[in-house]
Amino acid sequence: MRHWLTILQPVRERTRQGYADHVRIHLIPGLGRVPIAELGPVDLRRFFADLAQRRNRYGKALSPSTVQRVHATLRAALNEAVREGLIDTNPARGLRLPRARRPHAQVWTRSRVAVWQATGQRPAVAVWTTEYLTAFLDHVREDALYPLWWLAALRGLRRGELAGLRWVDISLETRELTVVQQLIHVNGQMRVVPPKSEASQRTIALDTEAIRLLRRHRRRQHLSGLDTAGWVFTREDGKPVRPDYLTYRFRYLVTASGLPPVRLHDLRHGAASTALAAHVDLRTVQGQLGHASIVLTSDTYTSVLPELHHAAAEATARLVLTTARRTGHRLQKRTIQLRRRPMNRPPR
Repeated sequence: MRHWLTILQPVRERTRQGYADHVRIHLIPGLGRVPIAELGPVDLRRFFADLAQRRNRYGKALSPSTVQRVHATLRAALNEAVREGLIDTNPARGLRLPRARRPHAQVWTRSRVAVWQATGQRPAVAVWTTEYLTAFLDHVREDALYPLWWLAALRGLRRGELAGLRWVDISLETRELTVVQQLIHVNGQMRVVPPKSEASQRTIALDTEAIRLLRRHRRRQHLSGLDTAGWVFTREDGKPVRPDYLTYRFRYLVTASGLPPVRLHDLRHGAASTALAAHVDLRTVQGQLGHASIVLTSDTYTSVLPELHHAAAEATARLVLTTARRTGHRLQKRTIQLRRRPMNRPPR
């Protein structure tokens, strides 16, 4: 496994780090004593059954998606072993594991908030309604990173894209922002790397309020003596903010606001939902988020806000009833109005 890590073809830094973590944390401790020529399906079934019961640092069982990723790492390494002639076949190829389902975002309705307040239970992926979102933005309007929270909530940028944003990537005149890089944390170091995918390198239109916030943010940087030609969101020493700091800071602000909890990445889900609620078409939302496939956009990020469901239901019923009236069909009962009898007059 260690040899395989040294001969990997060029892959993204985060992917390489994920492979290395799987090897160090799971695969070597669980399978390292089995000679590769003797490794068989029985060993793997036993290993992955134990892995599914293992607890993470938060005391929770590993998710099926994590187990699937560990399996993918092992399968890729054993494919290389086949190519090098160490084994004839890959014993991990035909292994069946519990299917990992992509969690769909759920909106924080009043009923879900009540359950959360009573039991502490919350959805794995949660989205604020526009009312909750505006309450949060009002709560953080004096925060130094307020323009960043605005861009995350309304334009759906990833945290690495926000941390890696430079003033040269923003045109205040044409009201556009171009994503050309991201900042990530790998092996204890900050690195500037390309965006997540080719589709993630994109140009995003900015609203008038975002431009106003960014202009004010740049003036504050200038008054503080910071380089306004460098990073957009910085620490006091002018260095860029760390992506993990954004996660911690956002969690603190949400807790302080008293609002139902969402993760920083959940703002990306909410940005898609809010855009759809504003009647933005799905193809435009896809480009805004930087997805290569519109299927990914519709399946994963478009947890549409409740008012859209109600509007869709009413529109569908209205179409049927209008058609019925036009074609002479009667689908609704007539309302029978009873004439009131004058007071003190007995019935006939």
